[in-house]
Amino acid sequence: MKKIVYLLLITSLVSCGKNPPPPCKHCPPPVDSNNINVSILIDLSDRIDPKTNPNPTMEHFQRDIEYIKAIEKGFLNHIKTKRIVTYNDQMQVFFNPEPSDPKINDFTKELQVSFDKNTNKAYFNTVEKRYAQFPTNIYQSAIKDGNYVGSDIWEFFRNKIKDYCVKDDHRNILFILTDGYMYHKDTMFSQDKKTSYLTSKLIKSNNLTASDFKTIFEKNNLGFVKANDNLSNLEVIVLGLNPEKGNPFEEAVIKEYWEKWFKEMKIKKYQIKSADLPSNLEPIIVKAITGKN
Repeated sequence: MKKIVYLLLITSLVSCGKNPPPPCKHCPPPVDSNNINVSILIDLSDRIDPKTNPNPTMEHFQRDIEYIKAIEKGFLNHIKTKRIVTYNDQMQVFFNPEPSDPKINDFTKELQVSFDKNTNKAYFNTVEKRYAQFPTNIYQSAIKDGNYVGSDIWEFFRNKIKDYCVKDDHRNILFILTDGYMYHKDTMFSQDKKTSYLTSKLIKSNNLTASDFKTIFEKNNLGFVKANDNLSNLEVIVLGLNPEKGNPFEEAVIKEYWEKWFKEMKIKKYQIKSADLPSNLEPIIVKAITGKN
């Protein structure tokens, strides 16, 4: 009798061990890194104004246009490596705040593209034509309008980035085209010594103008106010850093602000690149999307 009881007990334990765990009810869907969601956030502040910030080699707005074309190239190159039945990829452009000229918003809609298993090959040419035309239209319209209100990047990260730029089941990549400074009149505040903005004047007032800037930065716990708690499923590439002249450490200080901000928001993968000729940055941009040169 005892042997029977023991056998039943052992059988029961073994059976329990074979039972699969209950399904996760609140877990996010698994990420498919082959499906990409690419976003481009454009800083339409006066940094693009050829009168205020001229560049005889190549104007900053022209560089931006070529950066965007390189992003589009990397995006399409990635999709072309996939089988049609696996297409599930998107690309879009954002501003914050939205420009006052409604035409710019119309142009932006043309740059919202999506591929799925029903997409035909002709759509590739459509995307290429859109990205050859509409980025130029956006910058020309913004410069003509001349109403440079700044770029509220901090507020975008605080209130919009998860809704606009993050899909739980995709590899999410955000390109930010900016000079590295962050400013908008409606979002200027500080918490202790951290701020929601960064200007050259702030860098000077924080005495970050000498080779010991990093010591001062860390000692005073300077940086951006954290805008989000967990963006670990987002990759960020900042393009176009353009520090003001006069402080040889300005660019390094700007990078220090951004890097600390990204780390505090748990962004694990990021790059911060200075303004350069598009021909030099294109391989970096394409590789950031496809992982190939």
